Amino acid sequence: MDWTAGYASDVEYTAGFYREQSPVFLNFACVLNGYEPIALNKPYTYFELGFGRGLTANILAASNPNGQFYAADFNPAHVAGARQLAESAQLSNITLLENSFAELAEGKVELPQFDFITLHGIYTWVTAENRQHIANFIARYLKPGGIVYISYNAMPGWATALPLQRLLVEHADLHPNRSDMQINEGAEFIEKINQMQANYFVANPALKGRLEMLKNGSRNYLVHEYMHKHWQPMYHVDVARDMAVAKLDYIGSADLPFAYQALYLSPERLAMLNSVSDRSLRETIMDYFFNTAFRKDIFMRGARRINAIRQSECLAGIGMALVVNRENINLTMKLTVGEVNGKEEVYGPVIDAIAKQPQTMGELGSVPALAGQTYGNLTQIASMLVASNQAGIFFSHGMQVATDAAKRLNRAIAAQTRYSDEYQAFSSPLLGNGISVNFLERVLYLMMVQNPKMSDAASLAKEAWKMMGPQGRRMIVDGKSLEGDEANIAELTKQFDVLLKNRVPLWKQLRMM
Repeated sequence: MDWTAGYASDVEYTAGFYREQSPVFLNFACVLNGYEPIALNKPYTYFELGFGRGLTANILAASNPNGQFYAADFNPAHVAGARQLAESAQLSNITLLENSFAELAEGKVELPQFDFITLHGIYTWVTAENRQHIANFIARYLKPGGIVYISYNAMPGWATALPLQRLLVEHADLHPNRSDMQINEGAEFIEKINQMQANYFVANPALKGRLEMLKNGSRNYLVHEYMHKHWQPMYHVDVARDMAVAKLDYIGSADLPFAYQALYLSPERLAMLNSVSDRSLRETIMDYFFNTAFRKDIFMRGARRINAIRQSECLAGIGMALVVNRENINLTMKLTVGEVNGKEEVYGPVIDAIAKQPQTMGELGSVPALAGQTYGNLTQIASMLVASNQAGIFFSHGMQVATDAAKRLNRAIAAQTRYSDEYQAFSSPLLGNGISVNFLERVLYLMMVQNPKMSDAASLAKEAWKMMGPQGRRMIVDGKSLEGDEANIAELTKQFDVLLKNRVPLWKQLRMM
């Protein structure tokens, strides 16, 4: 019996982490756009539909002990792996289910009502019937005032690539094999057509990046990006109509800079948008302006507008924390809305203040160097720094939440470096979210928690090499792999010394260790 409904399930998805699904991140986006958020300083409920490898769900559960997290995926390999990670960290506030969207929508699993329901990417990968099940699930289980996050492949940005995906699927149908092998074979087939100067490729030079990705990208990612039979990028206006059936209203994008239209829209474009009364059509026109290929939509059921006084009250308890070192901050920020150049005289004092320690906007308001800065200004600065992956958002309760679960999960993730490089994020209880960590950062974390009395880079490097050497790993300098234990340990010592000075203090600020 085929339980896949045309979904490529023979190859697991990548183990990605998606910060926009965090309750803290979504709450901030709601306040930013002028809507009443969910109270996160008391118990709340959260559900992720189609959790993939489960890294996001596990990190969010570990980072947010006030939340009770549920997540479902119909791929048993995904469920088994996610449960193993949760069990290794002894997470008590997460339930990982193996169920289809139909089973969930029909109420075959006993579930509470939810404050948050999120889904990453899956909406445009499944059948129309499954999209209906998703809408029915939301209608059945989302609380009034609840938040829904849906990210999805969007039109018109995917328009030129539709024939490319169709060719891959048709070729795969004629060449039965495992999906990752079908991607390899399909990519070779398409490259032959490209080399023959087919007019489709000549007329669409923007496909060059997608062709490069087909050649060199992660097979696990490409299988799930291209090989589902019912794959269909959607216009925002159609997704909004689907959600309206569940009484949802669109309230804004999780791509935070989009809240500042004057920043990236010309007066002519802004006037055009303002002349359109329908919100869904305005958003769709925006997608034509930007040729949007991926959207990060936030909806609410019973969205409640807040006035300026209430918004200021909310913002006073929301804070910023750096996730990179002060000297690495780049105020030339390449964002989805375009390049934004932050002024040092505006951004600098804020960055200096939060470099010393994470601070709420209420606390920043009392910093002498920031006299005259409004919450509106601070919020815009925060949005740009977050969008450029240089800062994180937190709510004031994050300074007091328990950290044990996050530290256990971080240790479990770090321990996975013995076997693979898949899990590339840690849990931050301060942020109620995850942050990216590279392989060496995870190795250092593991060595430090395994050897708490060891603090110097040289000793930690020797311990790390006992694990890395037998794996066949080598340090790379100037593009060349180093040979011999001594050279590798020396380079590893240099790298660890930098991380001990730069990253570890940040991890402590973020309450990660």
